[in-house]
Amino acid sequence: MQQHMQNPLQQSLQIGPYKLDNNLMLAPMAGVTDRPFRQLCKRLGAGLVVSEMLSSNPKVWNTAKSQARMNHEGEEGIRSVQIAGADPELMAQAAQFNVENGAQIIDINMGCPAKKVNKKLAGSALLQYPDTVESIIKAVVNAVDVPVTLKIRTGWNPENRNGVDIARIAEQNGIQSLAVHGRTKACMYKGEAEYDTIRRIKAAISIPVIANGDITSPQKAQEVLNYTGADGVMVGRGAQGKPWIFKQIQHYLETGETLAPPPLSQQFEILYEHVTNVQGFYGDTAGVRIARKHVGWYLSEHDTDRQFRKTFNAIDDATEQLDALNAYFQALQTRENRQISPAA
Repeated sequence: MQQHMQNPLQQSLQIGPYKLDNNLMLAPMAGVTDRPFRQLCKRLGAGLVVSEMLSSNPKVWNTAKSQARMNHEGEEGIRSVQIAGADPELMAQAAQFNVENGAQIIDINMGCPAKKVNKKLAGSALLQYPDTVESIIKAVVNAVDVPVTLKIRTGWNPENRNGVDIARIAEQNGIQSLAVHGRTKACMYKGEAEYDTIRRIKAAISIPVIANGDITSPQKAQEVLNYTGADGVMVGRGAQGKPWIFKQIQHYLETGETLAPPPLSQQFEILYEHVTNVQGFYGDTAGVRIARKHVGWYLSEHDTDRQFRKTFNAIDDATEQLDALNAYFQALQTRENRQISPAA
């Protein structure tokens, strides 16, 4: 790994009129970056958090799922909302609709590799059609008065990494900031992310470029920033169950020192608050179900034999969920204390 270099956070990132607190972003993830998770990551050090992807199809805007995704009540910081679709006119309408609903930045999704999204020719499937990419960007940028950002992959398959061409189209048509995931559509989430294309994109355009893909530690964030020259990093799966990763990255970039994860008692407080907020946001039935995957991520390092998660996933009552977590963490704490003082 290269030596610790100048602090890349001194130059604060600007997107349109908005100056970010730092250059660390939470990636939009469908089914993950809902309001409770976004608020938590913002509080724990993310400079910008982006909402889950919203379809540009107006027929689904009134469904409970979409309504929950559009809910930004009480959110601190800049509200960035991601939209997905393949029809320029519908994308423009979706952008306007979300701005009316409080979005301060509109992010266009051309990075999602999911089959469900791609078979409708949205997400990263669009990278095969630069003309459509251009039409969508133009339509959205012209439809709203707020900054429009774009998220892409490096291309649609390893033989066709056309990220640099797409980046140029984006810059020429008014995109204010570009996030690039270091994989192609065909790669899905397999293998390792590559940063050569991101480095080439950064060299080719002058708008801010945000590097994304496999950033799971402060050291990796520093390495990727140094290698690509990117203006910031976007963390997705690395924040699942570890929302404090943003504070750790920022501390490392500023000081070169590794910040330990929060002590168990604090991890419990964060998780407890997160689960309570998920239950409150979705209501007891859906909230209990949705909390399970988050708990699974938080406990992946503690509950190595998955016994507790098996028990936890069978609980259908909100209060029981919280009680079970409380008991589990008390037992963990006791075990940890015994290890620290073997004489006790």
